[in-house]
Amino acid sequence: MRRLSILPAAMVAVGTAVAQEPGTPKVTAAFERDSILIGDQFSLEVRVDKDIMQWVDFPDLAGGEQPEGVEILVDYPVDTLAVEGRRQTIAKRWLMTIWNEGNYNMGRLPALYLDKNIVDTLWTADSLRIVVNTFDIDLEKDQPHDIKPPVAVPLRLGEFSGWLVLGLGVATLLAVGIWLLIKYRGRIPLLGGSAPPLSPHVEAIRRLEALRNQKLPQNGRHKQYYSGITDILRTYLDRRFGIGAMEMTSAEIITAIEVPRAAGEVDDKRFDDLRGLLQTADLVKFAKWVPDEADNDKAYFDAYYFVEETKAVIEGQAEESEKEI
Repeated sequence: MRRLSILPAAMVAVGTAVAQEPGTPKVTAAFERDSILIGDQFSLEVRVDKDIMQWVDFPDLAGGEQPEGVEILVDYPVDTLAVEGRRQTIAKRWLMTIWNEGNYNMGRLPALYLDKNIVDTLWTADSLRIVVNTFDIDLEKDQPHDIKPPVAVPLRLGEFSGWLVLGLGVATLLAVGIWLLIKYRGRIPLLGGSAPPLSPHVEAIRRLEALRNQKLPQNGRHKQYYSGITDILRTYLDRRFGIGAMEMTSAEIITAIEVPRAAGEVDDKRFDDLRGLLQTADLVKFAKWVPDEADNDKAYFDAYYFVEETKAVIEGQAEESEKEI
């Protein structure tokens, strides 16, 4: 019998929760099965029932905190299972396998809990146990046999004629493409020079739409989603207002925006939206906060309308002129 510890160092630092107060999140964990054969795949799921404003962090098993002898195959993102009023049920799942037989006692799983001024470690009520069985092999009866050599057969034309035709077709298309490129390259703008750069707000809007189409939050990649939004806004602020936002912190950006705000180029509503968006992005990137779908949509539209309503007037006039022509 082995006991495998999966307690993260960060959780040791804050201490162990002996008893949960009313309103404290409830942590439960369970294996998909209680016994497997060596090499079988099985899942471990940890669920937390909590208030929607409380923050809980799961152990990072795939990042090196997995038990000895257990191999993590897939680290699934955190998922929201149910929301009822202020109560929310979230879950974290891992796909695992074990290659050594035995009775494994993995103990109770921890979860880091933060709420206002509270930092604590919550534990599952029951210890996790799983039995790993092996195959019964009779070495006297089950003797290994040599691998049979491949059967030699004569090569026939039909085996490679299709590839030959395909190769000739590709070569013909390539030759025609090169001929057309040489003949009409003077009519292709991309070969005659680089296209003029897009205006700051057009570039920002296109990048925001492309980012949203990647559906990163739906795949649990919230940090990449909010990093993408803030990078697009930093580039826009640099090109539109001459603010070196790429090298600034969120607080420094808000301070720098006060100049165009005082000049009437950024109204109070968009200023507040930008400040809130940057604060939310910092929580996601540095505090591992997991926003919901409404937060993700708000972040996109706050960024979109900030760009749309702060673009230079001369750019809008130029675009209207191009449409009329």
